[in-house]
Amino acid sequence: MTLLVFERQLCGFPQWEGQAIDPTGANLLLNPMLNQPTIDQLFQVLADPTRRAMIERLSLAPASVSELAKPLDMSLPAVVQHLAALEASGLVRSEKLGRVRTCTLQPEALEGVEHWIKARRLSASQR
Repeated sequence: MTLLVFERQLCGFPQWEGQAIDPTGANLLLNPMLNQPTIDQLFQVLADPTRRAMIERLSLAPASVSELAKPLDMSLPAVVQHLAALEASGLVRSEKLGRVRTCTLQPEALEGVEHWIKARRLSASQR
């Protein structure tokens, strides 16, 4: 489990905004590039069939939250929780214009999973 530390001054030393740290303090990451979602986090997000359905829909075109929720048999707050997980993983980005929040798939976020699968496929085929 990680905690999100927001920027604040503590004894004159700012903490990093959005810095993901291990509660034990053992895995403090100072390089923001290292705070990218791990392959495990991406697979965890992709393991849920509802989230995969949302990604399938967003692969066709951007959609509003209500458009994404329409075919799903769950409450709007539950849909928003799934979208929050997708956004936290970097797979989806949302933008609010007026009263409408539009979600967009970020295909470059899938590259890590794609490279991992290709490497496993290559290793297995070379045996």
